[in-house]
Amino acid sequence: MNKNTKKLLWIGIPVIFILIIVFSAIGTYNSLAKSKQNVDAQWSQVENVMQRRYDLIPNLVNSVKGSMKQEQKVFGQIAEARKSYGNANSASDKMKANAKINSSVGTLINAISENYPELKSNENVSSLMIQLEGSENRISVERRRYNDQVKKYNNSIVTFPKNLMAGALGYHRISYFQADGEAKKTPTVDLDTGK
Repeated sequence: MNKNTKKLLWIGIPVIFILIIVFSAIGTYNSLAKSKQNVDAQWSQVENVMQRRYDLIPNLVNSVKGSMKQEQKVFGQIAEARKSYGNANSASDKMKANAKINSSVGTLINAISENYPELKSNENVSSLMIQLEGSENRISVERRRYNDQVKKYNNSIVTFPKNLMAGALGYHRISYFQADGEAKKTPTVDLDTGK
């Protein structure tokens, strides 16, 4: 080997090594960025179906309000829960507000089913209840999909070699969507008007 070839090897090998590291870092960053975008997109879909339910609730409430004078407390709870959801800014606040909506809407649906069978047969109320039930199912599906995306993302930032760069690039674990503590309790329907 001549002197120039040796010099080229001494320069070339470190340059190749540096290029491998740079391209690996770029690939890791792109992979993490795409995974984070998938999580954000799925959260947006969760919010979309929660918004659909949020928009349906006033129609259901107005359809049954006149016939359900005893449930004014429930209607107040629903209005307050919707207000909390409308004012929520963070994902955590929206999850908490969503739990309040779940509870109050569940109480209303139970009240209609158990104590107002004539309302169940009302076509408008029946249609709205079906739409609301569909919204609840959609929310459940989208929450599960969100948690699946969070799992993929979290797995990618804790596995080697991405874990070496994830923190430095500003990527951190994301919390799963979890049920509010109140969701574990069975809601009770008390329509005692005190008479």
